[in-house]
Amino acid sequence: MHCKKILTLVAGGLLLSACGIGDTNTTYDRAQIGRQGHTETGRIISMTQIDVAGTNSGGGLVGAGVGGALGGVGGSALGGGKGSTLFAIGGAALGALAGAAVGSAAEQAATSDKAFEFLVQKGSSNNVISVVQTNELGLKPGDNVILVTIDGTTRIRQKY
Repeated sequence: MHCKKILTLVAGGLLLSACGIGDTNTTYDRAQIGRQGHTETGRIISMTQIDVAGTNSGGGLVGAGVGGALGGVGGSALGGGKGSTLFAIGGAALGALAGAAVGSAAEQAATSDKAFEFLVQKGSSNNVISVVQTNELGLKPGDNVILVTIDGTTRIRQKY
């Protein structure tokens, strides 16, 4: 059996399942480019670090594919020619099920993150809103900020 090939397939599947860039307060969806937004001023009154649950697209398709391929190769090798088709089919099915479970868990782990819930007092009013976003801008309580809302998504930006 070619262990290096199998390890390469597994490693490739895990790398593909971990791909993806999460939304940040400086990352915009392609559909928002060129769209007019609404702005307001505000002041951050508090912020709390929160956990963002990972996504689960419903079965880890990459994991299922890699698991199925590995199951087929393993089943064929176990059959040794006699009945190898039956072993390959059974191995592929079991591999796909195991791969889907592993792929789903890998996807959730790769897409979970930390973010902050910011409480922002808008303008000079007593209206306080909550915005959850990342904090690569280094925002902190007391900062005067601009709230940018495009298509219902609000981001907090530094006010200069």
